[in-house]
Amino acid sequence: MRRSQYRRESSKSKWFTGRRRIIAAVATLVAFGGIVTVTQVSDASTKKSTQRALAACNNLQAPKSAKLSSKTRKGTYTTNGGKVTQHADDGAGSVPTAAQMRNRCRQWVMQNAGNNTGGKNNGGKNNGGAASPAPAISADTNAGEANGGTNAGEANGGNNAGNTGGNNNAGGGDAGGNAGNNNGGNNNGGNNNGGGAAPPPGAGLGVLANSCEGSQLQPHDGFQNGNRCVSTAFGEVSAAANNPSLLITEAPEQVGVNQAFTLKVSTRNLIRDRFLAAGQGGYYVESSILQGGLNRGHFHTACRMLANTNEAPDSAPVPEFFVATEDGQGGAAPDVVTIQVAGLPQNGTAQCSSWAGDGSHRIPMMERANQTPAFDSVRIEVGGGGGNQGQQGQNQQGQNQGGNNN
Repeated sequence: MRRSQYRRESSKSKWFTGRRRIIAAVATLVAFGGIVTVTQVSDASTKKSTQRALAACNNLQAPKSAKLSSKTRKGTYTTNGGKVTQHADDGAGSVPTAAQMRNRCRQWVMQNAGNNTGGKNNGGKNNGGAASPAPAISADTNAGEANGGTNAGEANGGNNAGNTGGNNNAGGGDAGGNAGNNNGGNNNGGNNNGGGAAPPPGAGLGVLANSCEGSQLQPHDGFQNGNRCVSTAFGEVSAAANNPSLLITEAPEQVGVNQAFTLKVSTRNLIRDRFLAAGQGGYYVESSILQGGLNRGHFHTACRMLANTNEAPDSAPVPEFFVATEDGQGGAAPDVVTIQVAGLPQNGTAQCSSWAGDGSHRIPMMERANQTPAFDSVRIEVGGGGGNQGQQGQNQQGQNQGGNNN
C-alpha cells in the first residue's frame, strides 16, 4: 500500500516546532550571554592589568645625572660643516624629569596594553610583568626623533631581532655555506632550538646562565646603572667579511695643555645611523640589527689621562673627552671622520680611543672568536715639550695594531 504523497499535519506539529524554536532561541541567548560574560571578564582583566601598569608609571623617578667629561662640548652638536652629529658623553648629559618619565611610561602602556607584543616581549619575564613597563625610548630631539623613537621601540621587544635573525645570518651570500648553517639555520634558528627535545646552544659546556631568570639583580632599566641584569637579546651578528672594523688613522704625538687637536677615525662595515641617548634611557635596550648584512650603530671617541703606563687604569673615572659620532654615513667601504678635541687639562700621557657601537652602545659582535673588534687606541703626550702637532703615521698605526698601546 503506497502512502499518500500529502501527509496530514499533526495537531501537535506546530506546538513542537515552536517549542524547539523557543528552546533554540533561549540556548542562543544563554550562549551569547556566556560569550558576553567571558568578554567582559577578559576586558576587566585587561583593564586591571592596564591600571596596575599605569599605577607603576606613577612611581617612576627621574634618573640621577651622570658625571660628565670635563673637556667635551656639552649637548648634541654638529661638526664637519654640519654633516656629522656628535653626542657628548653618549647622550648622558640630558636626563628626563620624573614627569617626562611617567608620561612616556603611560603612553607606552596605553599603546601596548592587552597587546601580545607589549605583553610577552616587554611586559613579561624580561621586565617583570604588567606592572613593569618597557625601558624608555629616547625622546631627545636630535637622537630620538630622527633615529630613536619607533624603530627603537620595535626592535626592543626582541621579536624583530629573533624573527629576522635567522634569515639575515643564514641568508648566506656574504657568510658562505658554513656561516649560513651555523648561525642562521640548524643551530640557532631551527632544529636545535626549535624542538623541545634538542639541547640549547652551549649544552654540556657548563653555561652559567643565558637569561636573567635566575638573577638576583634588578632588571636593567635603560639608564646608566650598574649591578643590574640586562635582558635585551644580543640580536644579529654579521658575517666575518661584514664585521665592523675601525682605525685611528691620524693623531698628534704631542700637544700642549688645553690645546685643541683633531683625530681622524676610519670605519668599515658600519652604518652610522643608530643612536639612543644613554641619558634618556637608551642604554642596552636595543638588539643589534643588520641592514644589508651590515651593522647599524655609531662610534665613540674618548680621551683620558693615564696615572701611569705600567698597569691597567682604573675604569671608574670619567674621561676628559667623550663623544658618540652618528652622521648617517658609513657602509661597506671605509671612510674617515674627523673628531675635534677641545684640549686636555693636564700634563701627562693621554690615551685616546675609538670603538664602534651598535644601537645599544656595545661593540658589535664578530662571527669568529679570534677576530679583532672594531677598536683602536693611541697615546698622546700632553704638555712637556710644547705642542707638537705632527701626525702619527704608519709607525704609530703599526704600534696600535700590535697591541703595545693597549
